[in-house]
Amino acid sequence: MTTTEHVPGRDYEIIGEVFGLTTQSKNVVRNIGAGFKNIVGGEIKAYTELLTEARDIAIDRLRQNAMDMGADAVVMMRFDSDSISADMETVAAYGTAVKFK
Repeated sequence: MTTTEHVPGRDYEIIGEVFGLTTQSKNVVRNIGAGFKNIVGGEIKAYTELLTEARDIAIDRLRQNAMDMGADAVVMMRFDSDSISADMETVAAYGTAVKFK
Protein backbone atom coordinates (compact mmCIF):
# COMPACT_ATOMS: atom_id res chain seq x y z
CA MET A 1 0.00 0.00 0.00
CA THR A 2 1.31 3.39 -0.96
CA THR A 3 0.05 6.95 -1.09
CA THR A 4 2.09 7.57 -4.25
CA GLU A 5 0.83 7.16 -7.80
CA HIS A 6 3.59 4.75 -8.84
CA VAL A 7 5.40 1.84 -7.24
CA PRO A 8 9.07 2.43 -8.14
CA GLY A 9 10.43 -0.15 -10.57
CA ARG A 10 7.10 -1.96 -11.02
CA ASP A 11 4.69 -2.02 -13.93
CA TYR A 12 1.09 -2.79 -13.15
CA GLU A 13 -2.41 -2.81 -14.51
CA ILE A 14 -5.30 -1.16 -12.71
CA ILE A 15 -7.96 -3.47 -11.30
CA GLY A 16 -10.28 -0.85 -9.80
CA GLU A 17 -11.21 1.24 -6.80
CA VAL A 18 -11.04 -0.25 -3.31
CA PHE A 19 -12.50 1.02 -0.07
CA GLY A 20 -12.47 0.39 3.64
CA LEU A 21 -15.18 2.08 5.69
CA THR A 22 -16.06 2.24 9.37
CA THR A 23 -18.16 4.36 11.70
CA GLN A 24 -17.15 4.52 15.34
CA SER A 25 -18.66 5.96 18.50
CA LYS A 26 -17.36 6.41 22.03
CA ASN A 27 -19.42 5.49 25.07
CA VAL A 28 -21.31 8.02 27.20
CA VAL A 29 -18.69 8.12 30.00
CA ARG A 30 -15.92 9.04 27.55
CA ASN A 31 -18.18 11.64 25.91
CA ILE A 32 -18.73 13.30 29.29
CA GLY A 33 -14.97 13.31 29.91
CA ALA A 34 -14.41 14.82 26.46
CA GLY A 35 -16.99 17.51 27.27
CA PHE A 36 -15.04 18.52 30.39
CA LYS A 37 -11.80 18.63 28.41
CA ASN A 38 -13.49 20.83 25.83
CA ILE A 39 -14.05 23.44 28.56
CA VAL A 40 -10.37 23.70 29.54
CA GLY A 41 -8.86 22.99 26.11
CA GLY A 42 -6.18 20.62 24.92
CA GLU A 43 -6.16 17.26 23.22
CA ILE A 44 -9.21 15.08 23.74
CA LYS A 45 -7.48 11.73 23.93
CA ALA A 46 -10.70 9.69 23.79
CA TYR A 47 -11.41 11.10 20.33
CA THR A 48 -7.81 10.70 19.20
CA GLU A 49 -8.08 7.03 20.19
CA LEU A 50 -11.44 6.77 18.40
CA LEU A 51 -9.97 8.13 15.16
CA THR A 52 -6.83 5.97 15.44
CA GLU A 53 -8.98 2.86 15.90
CA ALA A 54 -11.25 3.88 13.03
CA ARG A 55 -8.26 4.51 10.75
CA ASP A 56 -6.78 1.08 11.53
CA ILE A 57 -10.11 -0.67 10.86
CA ALA A 58 -10.58 1.23 7.59
CA ILE A 59 -7.07 0.24 6.42
CA ASP A 60 -7.68 -3.42 7.31
CA ARG A 61 -10.95 -3.38 5.35
CA LEU A 62 -9.23 -1.68 2.41
CA ARG A 63 -6.54 -4.38 2.38
CA GLN A 64 -9.18 -7.11 2.51
CA ASN A 65 -11.14 -5.49 -0.33
CA ALA A 66 -7.95 -5.35 -2.44
CA MET A 67 -7.04 -8.99 -1.66
CA ASP A 68 -10.58 -10.10 -2.54
CA MET A 69 -10.09 -8.46 -5.94
CA GLY A 70 -6.76 -10.25 -6.46
CA ALA A 71 -4.66 -7.09 -6.15
CA ASP A 72 -0.93 -7.10 -5.47
CA ALA A 73 -0.92 -3.53 -4.18
CA VAL A 74 -2.96 -0.38 -3.61
CA VAL A 75 -1.71 2.92 -5.00
CA MET A 76 -2.93 6.47 -4.31
CA MET A 77 -4.29 5.44 -0.90
CA ARG A 78 -6.12 8.26 0.87
CA PHE A 79 -8.30 8.88 3.91
CA ASP A 80 -11.48 10.81 4.42
CA SER A 81 -13.37 11.36 7.65
CA ASP A 82 -16.53 13.06 8.76
CA SER A 83 -18.64 13.53 11.86
CA ILE A 84 -22.04 11.90 11.63
CA SER A 85 -23.12 13.35 14.98
CA ALA A 86 -21.48 14.84 18.05
CA ASP A 87 -20.16 11.43 19.11
CA MET A 88 -19.80 9.44 15.87
CA GLU A 89 -17.03 9.55 13.28
CA THR A 90 -16.81 7.79 9.97
CA VAL A 91 -13.48 7.06 8.30
CA ALA A 92 -12.93 5.91 4.73
CA ALA A 93 -9.67 4.57 3.35
CA TYR A 94 -9.64 4.36 -0.43
CA GLY A 95 -7.29 3.84 -3.32
CA THR A 96 -6.67 2.02 -6.57
CA ALA A 97 -6.08 -1.74 -6.60
CA VAL A 98 -3.36 -2.86 -9.02
CA LYS A 99 -1.92 -6.14 -10.30
CA PHE A 100 1.80 -6.33 -11.07
CA LYS A 101 2.75 -7.37 -14.62
